[in-house]
Amino acid sequence: MGSYNIRLITSMLLLFFVTLTACSKEDAIVDSEEINNNSPGDNEDNQDEMNMKKMILTIGSRTLEVELTDNSSVDALVGVLKKTSVTVNMSDYGNMEKVGSLGQNFPRNDMQITTQAGDVILYQGNMLVIYYAPNSWSFTRLGKIKNVTPQTLKQILGDNDVTVVVSLP
Repeated sequence: MGSYNIRLITSMLLLFFVTLTACSKEDAIVDSEEINNNSPGDNEDNQDEMNMKKMILTIGSRTLEVELTDNSSVDALVGVLKKTSVTVNMSDYGNMEKVGSLGQNFPRNDMQITTQAGDVILYQGNMLVIYYAPNSWSFTRLGKIKNVTPQTLKQILGDNDVTVVVSLP
């Protein structure tokens, strides 16, 4: 077995054990008082905040909503997207992802992860990656595409190069 396979298996086992200890049911409890304490004027601020936790990927005539992760990479990308949309020409790589240059560098928050279909990743600080199949590596997670099956996502991305317009809602 090659050293790449051993590293891959070791990484997957480590990720499995970390995942088992990462969350508890108590983490998901929401304080109902916190929800009810919003004043009427807070609705616009809350709506703006909700929109900033999302971005849009437009591929041809299809629009995909991405729920964003909370990290400095996302903050920097949202800062750019507040000014203008970003067009990314993406190519297929390894029968698992589409990858293309964002045209500038962003802060990296790399961690060892195993991607799933719909994960939107920052690679090497300047590459946007949309996964349609799993991969394990050290990446910066930007977000997750919502409401699309892996099969539909693969159809939308197609087999050839694709142009993706990244914007805010």
